Amino acid sequence: MNNRNDATGGVPPDDLVDEARTARVTVDDDGTVTGWSEGARLLLGHRAEDVVGLPAAALLAGTSTETGIGDVRSALAGLQRWNGTVGLLHRDGRRLQVRLLAHHHIGDGDGDGGTGEWLLLSPLDGADPRPGDEDLARLAFVQSPCCAMALYDTGLRLRRANQGMERAMALTEDDMRGLRVSEIVDHPHSVRTERAMAGVLADGEPRYVENQRRRPGDSGERAWNVFLGPLRDPDGALRGVCLSAHDMTEQYWARKRLQLLNDAGLRIGTALDVERTAQEVVEVVVPTLADYASVDLLESVYRGAEPNLGTQPESVLLRRLAHHSVYEGTPEATVAVASVAARPPHSPPAVALATGRPVVQRLDDPAVQSWISSEIVGGRQRVEGFGTHSVMAVPMRARGTLLGVLVLARHRSPEPFGQDDIVLASEIAARAALCIDNACRYTRERATALTLQRSLLPQGTPRQMAVEVASRYLPAGSAAGVGGDWFDVIALSGARVGLVAGDIVGHGIQAAAAMGRLRTAVRTLADVDLPPDELLTHLDDLVAKAATEEEDGDGTVAGMGGATCLYAVYDPVSGTCTAARAGHPVPVVVSPGGAGREVRFLDLPAGPPLGLGGLPFESTEVEVAEGSLLVLYTNGLVEARDRDLDQGLAVLSDVLGRPDPTLEATVERILASLLPDRPTDDVALLVARTRVLDRSQVATWDLPAEPSVVADARKAAAGQLAAWGLEEAQFTTELVVSELVTNAIRYGEAPIQLRLIHDRTLICEVSDGSNTAPHLRRARAFDEGGRGLLLVAQLCRAWGTRQSSRGKTIWAEQELPVVL
Repeated sequence: MNNRNDATGGVPPDDLVDEARTARVTVDDDGTVTGWSEGARLLLGHRAEDVVGLPAAALLAGTSTETGIGDVRSALAGLQRWNGTVGLLHRDGRRLQVRLLAHHHIGDGDGDGGTGEWLLLSPLDGADPRPGDEDLARLAFVQSPCCAMALYDTGLRLRRANQGMERAMALTEDDMRGLRVSEIVDHPHSVRTERAMAGVLADGEPRYVENQRRRPGDSGERAWNVFLGPLRDPDGALRGVCLSAHDMTEQYWARKRLQLLNDAGLRIGTALDVERTAQEVVEVVVPTLADYASVDLLESVYRGAEPNLGTQPESVLLRRLAHHSVYEGTPEATVAVASVAARPPHSPPAVALATGRPVVQRLDDPAVQSWISSEIVGGRQRVEGFGTHSVMAVPMRARGTLLGVLVLARHRSPEPFGQDDIVLASEIAARAALCIDNACRYTRERATALTLQRSLLPQGTPRQMAVEVASRYLPAGSAAGVGGDWFDVIALSGARVGLVAGDIVGHGIQAAAAMGRLRTAVRTLADVDLPPDELLTHLDDLVAKAATEEEDGDGTVAGMGGATCLYAVYDPVSGTCTAARAGHPVPVVVSPGGAGREVRFLDLPAGPPLGLGGLPFESTEVEVAEGSLLVLYTNGLVEARDRDLDQGLAVLSDVLGRPDPTLEATVERILASLLPDRPTDDVALLVARTRVLDRSQVATWDLPAEPSVVADARKAAAGQLAAWGLEEAQFTTELVVSELVTNAIRYGEAPIQLRLIHDRTLICEVSDGSNTAPHLRRARAFDEGGRGLLLVAQLCRAWGTRQSSRGKTIWAEQELPVVL
């Protein structure tokens, strides 16, 4: 039988432990005796060679071997330990009542479950109480090394205290006897403990409380787990309360540090904002870890460059992002938030950044004294005035890059920073550095996306007389950042203007780039004078093809998928607006007038978002009075988490129902009424006030399809130019009219119409009933024709063709003569 070592791994000396005073027997799982000690021989009289290999049940008194084996197996099945009293047979036939303690040991075997063995133990003597046991109990109470103990009577007065309690209270038992807990310890926790003791006396149930107090002579608080239990006499009557206190200071501070790390994980990095993240860091560590804290970032990192510890050894430039203190207003700070200060090379922040390791120094260190004195005039006196005694600087590193330093100081807490504090501060600094680095990266990416977005948006309003406009683009204030919302104003032929609002699903640089692609496509399609429904149809095909190309490329659609668009064309000659939309919010038309003016949401067919394909787009034409407002916007203006679309549209309608002195004022009031300080989605808003050209600025002639009418058309145009005072443009205009009318008669179909528009430019339009569009070509030397449109293109600012349901219109635009 194997000897088993004690808990320390050693074997008790033979002169101390008499192995023969314990009967030790081993029995396998089949019930066969496998081991027999000298103590077992002394107990039952059998020698080892007589019983090893026999069934253990043969030793049981009053049972047969077969029945005993079954009973033993049944009683011990599934147990790891058993204890009780059994009847055993002595070798001389006597029946003995023996108290047994049995342990089941599982060993390695050939089978899947291994083999088992029972170790049976029984003391030969010492099982009954001895006269000296009471003395041992008294000594155990007095000298207990594991806890501080005290006994209180039913009046809650101390009667006995052990040595641990004397050390904890720094008082002797005689000093405390007869006093209550609240009288021995002058602390709020003692009152709570005394109330719990009264509860024990009231219901006889034990209590548990936690206390934190500073023991006399200690520099810091210690944590105690206090157990309170009732003391009863043999009759069950309550005789007092036993107080047992365990020093759990190490476990308490370990739990506090774990809680601080958990708080850091929850509270640091709630927003992708560098300054806010730094403020969260200092608020987490004060006052739990330090009485004062600051976060300083390398100035080069703050500016978006690579970390630069300074080219000169005498300074490191650091920008103060945040600081916090146990005192309101952080009076200990010697550097203001957002300011940049040079730290000398011997200062803790500079040393921590240079070595990449935390630095802990006391205030009386010469390097710290020099650093404090160099911060500002009177800095040393200020810091010493608060009693600062310990300073720690922890470098902040993320992804292998130094970002800055976390500085901690203690003045209210008397303990200097220790090794556990360094480990904890380093962990917090690492988490904070990662959050700050994420915020810096997000800030740089957002600035890049915003720059790209603004560069792709209209930089000014094109020269046109149709509308007066005011607009805004606001990026999202949340972590989503810049999106793909946009607006546009496009000058079209015939003094018309195109108004556009669109939205790309997604955020960031990809959304901004996709917005630029889509805006360019809209301008290109608008330049060929497509009506709104046809323009959206072509745009839908373009988005669908772009999405397919991206899916074939890398399996992702990072471009224009999920885009919406609204395209409206306003004609100042007819005073009409034609619009179509692809999944975009409806535009608003506000009639001219004062308070209570009409606000209409145009009933446009919704149309599918761009890129889905297969569904048609429909245009709607409405008459718009001069001075009306056309309002185009993206869904970020009217939709929010706390407000549905209908509520947003109602607010927009209410705002537009009240007039403002300027369009800029209208735009500002719309944004202030509908958007929070930090909108969760980006917003594009375009407000246009319509103008109508006076009848005197437009001249129209219906012409028969006869070659002889060309001369009449030239004559009529010359007369109108004279009426407008544009005689200097007569030669060019007659040439343009002659060419365009001739082409309409020769290649077009009736009806033919000539129209002159006097706007910022002089526009000549000839319409006919044919859909065949002319093409510019260069005539060869001996060709008799083919130079007409080439001359028009050379003499005019621009020319083009637009289709309509009634045919086509060829137009040419001339710059007006400069009047000196």
